[in-house]
Amino acid sequence: MEDIHKVAEKVGLENYLENYGKYMAKIDFLNFLKDHRQAGKLILVTAISPTPAGEGKTTTSIGLSMALWKMGVKNVVSLRQPSMGPVFGIKGGATGGGKSTLQPSDKINLSFTGDFYAISQAHNLLSALINNHMYHGNHLRIDPNKISFPRTIDMNDRSLRKIIVGVEGRESGILAKDSFLIVPASEVMAILGLSGDYVNLKERLGKIYVGKNVDGKSIFAGDLKAEGAMAAILSDALKPNLVQTVEGTPALVHTGPFGNIAHGTSSIIAARVAMASADYVVTEAGFGSDLGAEKFFDIVSRTNDLKISAVVVVATIRSLKYHGGAVDYNRENVDALEKGFDNLRAHIRIIKNFGFIPVIAVNRFKNDTEKEIKRLGELLVGEGVKWALSTVYSDGSSGGLDLAKKVMEATGSGERKPDYVYSLEDPIKSKIEKIAKNVYGAGAVVFKKGVEKKLQGFEDEGFGRLPVCMAKTQYSLSDNPENLNIREDFSVTVTDATLSSGAGFIVVFLGNIMTMPGLPLHPASENIDIDEMGNISGLF
Repeated sequence: MEDIHKVAEKVGLENYLENYGKYMAKIDFLNFLKDHRQAGKLILVTAISPTPAGEGKTTTSIGLSMALWKMGVKNVVSLRQPSMGPVFGIKGGATGGGKSTLQPSDKINLSFTGDFYAISQAHNLLSALINNHMYHGNHLRIDPNKISFPRTIDMNDRSLRKIIVGVEGRESGILAKDSFLIVPASEVMAILGLSGDYVNLKERLGKIYVGKNVDGKSIFAGDLKAEGAMAAILSDALKPNLVQTVEGTPALVHTGPFGNIAHGTSSIIAARVAMASADYVVTEAGFGSDLGAEKFFDIVSRTNDLKISAVVVVATIRSLKYHGGAVDYNRENVDALEKGFDNLRAHIRIIKNFGFIPVIAVNRFKNDTEKEIKRLGELLVGEGVKWALSTVYSDGSSGGLDLAKKVMEATGSGERKPDYVYSLEDPIKSKIEKIAKNVYGAGAVVFKKGVEKKLQGFEDEGFGRLPVCMAKTQYSLSDNPENLNIREDFSVTVTDATLSSGAGFIVVFLGNIMTMPGLPLHPASENIDIDEMGNISGLF
């Protein structure tokens, strides 16, 4: 690894660093953005519906950025920070893989610069203030049965999904039902990622919806005078983090909302710093184009007036075979690939409907055969899209040169705003239906009892113009993870909706989606260790 100051010099950030050791730093974004103009062009990386192990979207994003540098294109890759839930669970870390990684990967995958800790502390401070307010007289008359703000922890722990607090009598507070969600699903995470500065951060924190009082009046964090202290805890966390790729090129890693239960992109401040320091910015959106990319287009880019120059869709032959019904997707199976191609075709359609012709990055795995690659290439040519085989995992930047060339060709058509799926003036119910039908391809939307009344309540309180953040499975275009590939005339079921007024959107839950995951039978934590010199092993 290079000293972080040498990395910063490549994009003019060297005078704005706050060091966290020799290889990591935070950026004084206020002064940097005051001194520099945003002119860089955005390249968005998304993917098809993944297998449970993921398809290498982060690896591809890092490799694309390194390949662009190899071509002489000044760029920064801007990525989300990993959550320790997946790190210790089934998916592992999120710093890429092989010869296409971020460094220092062990630090980034674990405590890093403390941002997730700060988010959980700020979030749980508000939870504590809510209970404390009721303990000391409850002059706001908060109804303990109508508190919607949960608690948070950055760990997969299914036992915390539903809990009871205050069980030891009055000195332990109010006896009430409560719950935990994982930090990437916290509204505070979303707020940190979407805030433009400290004033905006505090304003958003004050708008967090807490619940209702006994008269049915909505209560917000500002009513508890919580926003100042919460913002103070987050003062350093709002600053984006600078690290490097394995080839020494600059990388910003900041905030980490999940793409399936949150908006799934790195922070807007990181994007602005990157766009002011480089000619191009490679950024990713969580999971498939039906999730992270849709939210990037309809929420993030719209809220922050961002234009996009190119879109990359990461696909793997193993995922296509998985969606095509292959029992063992590590064996050659051209028939399953052809059947599963419908999934990739659907994601190409989604991106085209937003106004972009995607470049397809075929992330090659060692079990892919020449016969399968050839057939996939023929199918992609039939869709009228450019594609490139990516071997950045095994070859680093050299394995991404063809992809980088085709992405640069795609940026030649100019930057533009997306064609949004819905208008902010649409009723909330209509926004949901437009996403389900025009993005997922659903034939109908079913609303569970009570949900429509809740949506109408949001509109009656003046939140009808907010965008919607859909929470659903990442494994399928439907709301059922078992519905692989494409199903005709399927419906999706809206099971719940919550107001994230501080983040500036309404979270809509489809099917059986959980905001607190659990660990598998053999979690990745079993293989993580440390030696007598403090060297960490087993992270992947």
